[in-house]
Amino acid sequence: MAPETDHAESVRALRQLRKIRMFYAAGAALWAVSAASSAWDEPGGRQMWVSLVFLVVFAALLVMSSLWLRRRQADGSGEAVHHAAPRRAALGRHANA
Repeated sequence: MAPETDHAESVRALRQLRKIRMFYAAGAALWAVSAASSAWDEPGGRQMWVSLVFLVVFAALLVMSSLWLRRRQADGSGEAVHHAAPRRAALGRHANA
């Protein structure tokens, strides 16, 4: 059985992968819009090619992070999930005065 710190690090890594995947998706969308806009204004221009290169880079990063996230989720599917303590107050645990 893995120590609790390994589980906490695993959960943290999954959360970070999800955040970075959203960042890469936003970057890919932004560069796609930029490439389309620059291609509309000046087809075959330098700005269009730079935008396309950045689009390919962000798309590749998005694919890699999605694959890593899927692989990490598949590896941890058999582990027990530990949730935080409930936020409601525990009844009957208070000492009477």
